[in-house]
Amino acid sequence: MGIAVFLIFLVCAIYVQTRGKVVYPKLTRRFSDHSNFLGPINCCFYAFSKLKNTPYIDPKEFPELDILQDNWEMIRDEAAQLHSQQAINSSDDLDDVGFNSFFKTGWKRYYLKWYGASLNSAQGSCPKTVALLEDIPSIKAAMFAMLPPGARLVSHRDPYAGSYRYHMGLDVPEDDDCYIDVDGEKYSWRNGEVVMFDETYIHYAENKTDQNRIVLFLDVKRPVTLVAVDWLNTAFSSVVLGASATKNTEGDKVGLINRSFVYLYQLRLIGKKVKAYSRPLYYGIQYAFYAYVLYMVLR
Repeated sequence: MGIAVFLIFLVCAIYVQTRGKVVYPKLTRRFSDHSNFLGPINCCFYAFSKLKNTPYIDPKEFPELDILQDNWEMIRDEAAQLHSQQAINSSDDLDDVGFNSFFKTGWKRYYLKWYGASLNSAQGSCPKTVALLEDIPSIKAAMFAMLPPGARLVSHRDPYAGSYRYHMGLDVPEDDDCYIDVDGEKYSWRNGEVVMFDETYIHYAENKTDQNRIVLFLDVKRPVTLVAVDWLNTAFSSVVLGASATKNTEGDKVGLINRSFVYLYQLRLIGKKVKAYSRPLYYGIQYAFYAYVLYMVLR
């Protein structure tokens, strides 16, 4: 049984790491990629996806989202009001594990909706946008996301394939020096225009201009052909992703995962110190842990 489980994870991890034109160049990076742990679940989404597995998705496949583009100027105005109040920002409290690494380059966000979690701050500050979002069941998460001048988000893939990523330009430079690259294909944002992509392909973003880039950022549920896979997506999103909710302001609910992140981050700091002291020791500990997990699975 243990060997069968290991082989399933191995085959799915190999597929996850080799799908697409762009792969991580270092084997160590592929081996330690967090997406491997969700490989079997993600492969179910790929196998039973209603849409073709491609880096970019045609927004016309989601007509229920058209109302957002029809009202993009209203959404832009609410985002602009938040920006003028400096409400679109990063977290200083180590309570946003999903995007913590992005804050280092200046990336900022303001949550509007997050996998069932209630955000009273958003309902009070941008009620029209929130009302539109709440009327569209396929939208599982939403935020205003800002990429400041000179910022670059490093190449990465999101670990969970249960959604597609949606960006609508609200206040963007409209310059090809401000772009996202998904599996080697670039897209430059334009105000009022929409791009959708599969965030489990390797992607990165960069803003080489002197203007901020503000977009409406959504996670849209991936449509699948098998009811059991759709049920799995709903359950995982509610239990796990719902536990990663965080706050805009005091009073918003913070999920269990993010409440625990402040303690887990201390382990990460210890790891950084070990790596600075001796990279062989750091990787030796890391691979010994993987070997132990493998032993526990196979025994």
